[in-house]
Amino acid sequence: MTEYLSMRHHVVRALVPVQAETNILSRSLVKLSRAVVLSSYAVLLSLAFATVAVAVDKPNVVLIFADDLGYGDLSCYGATKLETPNIDRLARQGRRFTDAHSASAVCTPSRYALITGEYPHRRNLYKPVFLKTGLVVEQKKHTIARVMKDAGYSTACIGKWHLGFGERTPNWNGDLKPGPLELGFDYYYGVPVVNSHPPFVYVENHRVVGLLPDDPFVYGKRAATQVFPEKMKLDEIGGAKAAHELYRDEAVGTRLTEKSVEWIKTNKDNPFFLYLATTNIHHPFTPAKRFQGTSQCGAYGDFVHELDWIVGRVMQTLEEQGVADNTLVIFTSDNGGMFNVGGQEAWEDGHRLNGDLLGFKFSAWEGGHRVPFIAHWPGKIQAGTTSGQLVSNVDLLATFSALTGSGVPHGQAQDSVNVLPALTGNPAEPLRDHLVLGASKPSHLAVRKGKWMYIGAQGGGGFTAAKRGAHAFGGPAAVTFTGRENSDIENGRIKRNASPAQLYDLEHDLTQTKNVYSQHPDVVKELSELLRSHLPKKPQPQTGSKRPAEKQPSKKKQGKRP
Repeated sequence: MTEYLSMRHHVVRALVPVQAETNILSRSLVKLSRAVVLSSYAVLLSLAFATVAVAVDKPNVVLIFADDLGYGDLSCYGATKLETPNIDRLARQGRRFTDAHSASAVCTPSRYALITGEYPHRRNLYKPVFLKTGLVVEQKKHTIARVMKDAGYSTACIGKWHLGFGERTPNWNGDLKPGPLELGFDYYYGVPVVNSHPPFVYVENHRVVGLLPDDPFVYGKRAATQVFPEKMKLDEIGGAKAAHELYRDEAVGTRLTEKSVEWIKTNKDNPFFLYLATTNIHHPFTPAKRFQGTSQCGAYGDFVHELDWIVGRVMQTLEEQGVADNTLVIFTSDNGGMFNVGGQEAWEDGHRLNGDLLGFKFSAWEGGHRVPFIAHWPGKIQAGTTSGQLVSNVDLLATFSALTGSGVPHGQAQDSVNVLPALTGNPAEPLRDHLVLGASKPSHLAVRKGKWMYIGAQGGGGFTAAKRGAHAFGGPAAVTFTGRENSDIENGRIKRNASPAQLYDLEHDLTQTKNVYSQHPDVVKELSELLRSHLPKKPQPQTGSKRPAEKQPSKKKQGKRP
């Protein structure tokens, strides 16, 4: 606005000598000149106010995407063995959703859905990706970052990436591209794969932080990294000692928070979009020392406490920088809680990772994908409210498009639905007709429509190890171990006479105790046909795998540089 005021000052000063020397001008002409000046000033002033209004109309957006946080992992969602005061405050001052879902019960596919607005099964993506997998998102995709960037936002991804780097495989000793920056983010800093799998380093933009030319990564060599329970594959890639030494497991949460705070402070004067993908609470459970022993459910709960601190620190920064009132904050999780060893120990301490829901991460049952979802925007989202609208992380791209007025090209983000009305209002009707949900097995692709949940096979479609203490404990055995009831399961096994697929009435049976497949053949027919309509017409190669997508080097090839 000072530019407009300065412009008026110079215009008036230029007119005064003319008026003093040109007495032949009539009074009417002088009045007319003054009128023109005042009119021009009024136009400029109105433009200045319009510019300010546009800036105010573009809220900042902070998306906090927790890792493996279950429906029962927060005190505002019923947890009693831990406390999450900062996230609870977010819910009290905003809106808490009770029927929100990750589009997949698996980490990488869920992130694909978030970034692209597209169901991951369209990419044949069901598994997590690891060390040697290239970028699984096509660069031509109109991503959530591009939506914001096209609207004039500064964009950053800080935290866990887990979507691969490079055209075919990452070049850990060189430029890691394509990656986040090629998908619309201006800045990236974080953990390139996942905190449980190598490489255990940080990446900033296109390069590994701290990598030295004379100390490269080497495949098949043990990494110089800390050892923790459920931290895996330490011998897949080593070398790069200086880079590895910068990565201290118990400091990761603090480091990612510091980077987020720094980025917000740097970009506060213009609209910004921060995608903060925490490593909390994915295994290994490595909270900072100050959080250890603070919960009643072991390291699992302590890691949740650190997550709560991260959220509080981000909110504190927004308030200190004077941008909290003009910032939409969304907090959610990439999938449900996982029944790994740490999760089993928390369970035995009385903590219920996914509340009363059936199943865990990787599963098509509700516990695999029904997740916490909280939206906070002072003055725009009614405080202390709860919504039962069916929403998903795949919907955030279309929602941010509507929020910013940034268009999405035809054919892109085809599965994303604008749920902004559910955030800021109270729609009388459902915004979504149905939602397709993925498990780790393609056979267990599921669809939700209204009160009905249809799963196309028996069991959960996730991990199935049968004994307590196994990292992959899950499936029917875990159902029995946890005391859950399901009409298809007896003594940790699927009954011989169980139906070939599953149908649940979630309105009357949210915990999925009774499979009503046989009682509603018409609904089964409708939903199975609906599910088939979503399947790719031509088979695509599987993207992602339980271990790295490409074969590991043989013993003869060990010691090879990437």
